[in-house]
Amino acid sequence: MRHFVRQLCQVALLSCLFGITAPAALAQAYPNKPIKLIVPFAPGGFTDVVARILGQKLSASLGQPFVIENKAGAGSTIGTDFVAKAAPDGYTLVMVSTTHVISPAIYPKLPYDPIKSFTPVSKLVDSAYVLLVNPKVPANNVAEFIALAKASPDKIHYASSGNGSAQHLMGGMFASMTGVKMKHVPYKGSGGAANDLIAGVVESSFAGVPNAMAQVPAGRLKALAVTTSKRIPQLPDVPTMQEAGVPGYNASVWLGLLAPAGTPKDVVMKLNAEIAKVMNAADTKKELYAAGVEADISSPEALNNLMVQELDRWGKIIKDAGITMQ
Repeated sequence: MRHFVRQLCQVALLSCLFGITAPAALAQAYPNKPIKLIVPFAPGGFTDVVARILGQKLSASLGQPFVIENKAGAGSTIGTDFVAKAAPDGYTLVMVSTTHVISPAIYPKLPYDPIKSFTPVSKLVDSAYVLLVNPKVPANNVAEFIALAKASPDKIHYASSGNGSAQHLMGGMFASMTGVKMKHVPYKGSGGAANDLIAGVVESSFAGVPNAMAQVPAGRLKALAVTTSKRIPQLPDVPTMQEAGVPGYNASVWLGLLAPAGTPKDVVMKLNAEIAKVMNAADTKKELYAAGVEADISSPEALNNLMVQELDRWGKIIKDAGITMQ
């Protein structure tokens, strides 16, 4: 009898220990299968490039493939909605941009809440955009470009990667702040917009730094200004929009990683720690520099706060500028 009681006690003790350690063991086991990283934009764009850099680094660090899947359309809302409805297990993630907090003001009937439907993982990078013009445009600086646009209302076109994209909003913000009338031309991705800008089909675009780095030195495009309040190291001779004569203009594009709402905290923190490690590595920073971005890692809480602030900021910009879907 005494032996039987001892066995029962041992079983109970083991059960308690297992119950305590099971969640930790499960967290340590993550990930144990491939992770799907959704990019809600077309291949080859700004977000896609960073996603492939990050995915490759995390695959090596965590020992599981990060499968990049592009689900473009409707200002990034199609791919984002896919992740909002995915299982909250850490195996389906989405890389969002500033567009994530722009969309609610552009698409009033979103099928998800940009804040509540997701679990923030980490902010990833910041980047300026660049006002680029075709070489045939008779303007060599922002003041001349504004004068040209004012002299010919609605004759100057600006290309973007789509309605509701950051490129769209930066162009609309520029038009509002300078009092010019320009025609927005949305494309299905930044690649098509860049190709038509180079070909002269459209006159201008607020484009990513990699496009400027690839085309400006060869003379295929002219860079008039960057959108941030400080010059960028990749294009040190290109003035800021404020330096070029548009006081108060300051806009950057950030990228962040989100998981579906309800994703376990242990999984989120493991991803956050691995992201910080790989994004701060020297080789990663070199690749990000070539992509025209700078690593800017954050805690999940800081990313949540950023999204809330940016949601209010861009909502006001869109309202004040009268930007609508076209």
